[in-house]
Amino acid sequence: MRLVEGPFVELETSTGPMRTYVYRPSESAETFPGVVLYSEIFQRTGPIHRMAQILAGHGLVVAVPEIFHELEVPGTVLAYDTEGADRGNHHKVHKTISAYDSDTRATLDHLLTLPHCSGKLGAMGVCIGGHLAFRAALQPDVGATACLYATDLHKGSLGLGGDDSLARARDIRGELLMSWGRQDPHVPSEGRALIRDRLVDAGCTFTWHEHDAQHAFMRDEGPRYDPALALLHYGMVMELFRRRLIGTQPT
Repeated sequence: MRLVEGPFVELETSTGPMRTYVYRPSESAETFPGVVLYSEIFQRTGPIHRMAQILAGHGLVVAVPEIFHELEVPGTVLAYDTEGADRGNHHKVHKTISAYDSDTRATLDHLLTLPHCSGKLGAMGVCIGGHLAFRAALQPDVGATACLYATDLHKGSLGLGGDDSLARARDIRGELLMSWGRQDPHVPSEGRALIRDRLVDAGCTFTWHEHDAQHAFMRDEGPRYDPALALLHYGMVMELFRRRLIGTQPT
């Protein structure tokens, strides 16, 4: 399926304009589910750009917001190094949860305005983006969400003053895909157990996947990338989105 990557848009949020990149299939006569893709703390890097292309190439309209738009110059991409990680980790706890949620609502609402969006909505994210995708699932119109090695979810430490993400798990109406690497130091086994138990207690509909993998196993740069596991996950994610947002099984 051929792709169209349109020009970025500047969406209005409670904390100012947010640069957002939109990818979609080029078949103009069809409509497709809209999915918010949340990046790592480094914003729209090469791996995130390619991830968005893969999702759009499988029949989705994908919006990638700059998650630190009020803290960085528009278009900023942080490097995959110590300085970039330190800067991103600083930002993630110096932004309020209400600002993160405002960004999510603005992105979802923008997807709904697009003529190529069917009106069905989903979310996906990696690292901090996995946590932001989980919070997107709290929105009543999000029908399917993939959270890959979501950081800080078990600690409630996202944002200025912390977050209530797990405490609000009962608000989730769609289906979750939760995936983790057992060698991920950011989410230890006791943290994963806490998250899973909370989802069970809340009566959430979800699938749970643990793998012998490290943090960032989806990132197609660097030594932690696991191509075979990444391919497996793209298949699982698209099965979820097809089933919950399109209503068909993959052929």
